[in-house]
Amino acid sequence: MIAVLQMMVFGLTLLSSLFLLLATCTDCWMVNADDSLEVSHKCRGLWRECVTNMQDGVRTCDQYDSILADHPVKIVVTRTLLITADLLVGLALATLLLGLDCIKFLKEDPHAKLRMCYGAGVILGIGSILGLVGSVWYAVDVYVERAMLVSHNVFLGVHYDFGWSCWLGMAGSTGCFIASILLTCCLY
Repeated sequence: MIAVLQMMVFGLTLLSSLFLLLATCTDCWMVNADDSLEVSHKCRGLWRECVTNMQDGVRTCDQYDSILADHPVKIVVTRTLLITADLLVGLALATLLLGLDCIKFLKEDPHAKLRMCYGAGVILGIGSILGLVGSVWYAVDVYVERAMLVSHNVFLGVHYDFGWSCWLGMAGSTGCFIASILLTCCLY
């Protein structure tokens, strides 16, 4: 029973860490919501802004000047939290892999393997919370920005909504959090 639970948690962690990594690397955290002509599809991400022409499918991207440039707080905080979450989740994934019963590493000491799985769960929990805070921080900032423009009757031509990268970050962080709970609470 424990081996099956370990394999399920490992699969969930692997999938969730892939979602979190993809969310960090992709550039569709915000998408335009009010383009009534549907001439172009605009995405803003943590690293660049892309516009896709809907008529011919040509995509052009403008990279932000530099990582250290003066960026909005939501981009800097989200970048920091998601990169830290990616590193912690990667460390937890490696630790969990070594702690699985089906791996021959430390086969003669099952207590050490159990501690490795528990430690991986704790690290995974910290990483998932950081990823979730970063994703929700960005989403709340997008919502507040849009609400402020709507409440002041300001129309700039383009309004943004949450993009699929933001949802992917939330899903990956939630999956890692569930895996962390399973590792720390249900494995013993």
